[in-house]
Amino acid sequence: MNRLPVAERREQLIEAALAVASRAGIDAATVRAVAAEAGVSLGVVHYCFQDKDELLRAVAAAITAQNLAMSQAAIPPDADLATVLELAVEGLWRGIRDNRGAQLLSYELTTTSLRHSELNQVASDQYRGTWGAVELFLERIEHGAQVSWSVPRSSLARTLVATVDGYALAWLVDGDEEAAIDGLHRFARYLATQTAQFAPAVEEQPLATPPATVQPVDGPVLPGVVEPVSTPA
Repeated sequence: MNRLPVAERREQLIEAALAVASRAGIDAATVRAVAAEAGVSLGVVHYCFQDKDELLRAVAAAITAQNLAMSQAAIPPDADLATVLELAVEGLWRGIRDNRGAQLLSYELTTTSLRHSELNQVASDQYRGTWGAVELFLERIEHGAQVSWSVPRSSLARTLVATVDGYALAWLVDGDEEAAIDGLHRFARYLATQTAQFAPAVEEQPLATPPATVQPVDGPVLPGVVEPVSTPA
């Protein structure tokens, strides 16, 4: 067995645990199964992680980190809002469809953490991380598509996450990909209604100056009147 620094060994074990749990569920991700997946001894796992709970917390953190990475997806320069949202929906759905086991695992981690006090921070960390990633993506859309959101990004991020969660969970149940992607496209069109174009900057106009042929005159002058106002003698 190759000797690796602890940090690298932990990453290896997290990947192994993610693979086992995505394939067969959280209950299957025992320390023994993770060790076998990684090709290491039980002692190596216990050296890097105190117990299975600590390992699962690390797995949850890894999933959140993946979500954060998705928020860094490139936005085409000068793309209009409809194009940006279309690309976002397509990319989001590919990530869900191509990682069915990980998607299911994320829900398992959430519900399991709500029932076990030793994991109760997992669900909170998951959602805070996801909301933050989506807020960042919404901010980047503002700058990339030259729009501003008409509602707070934090509120919109929660709405977006809840909607995607709902469609993804329904797809895991019925496998209807067409319904899921259609729903997400409809939601993207809704998002477009929550924006306003940036107002163009108004150029300052130079102050009007009197025509060169008009000579200064004595007496009060009213706005728009060239001739001086006669005053009583």
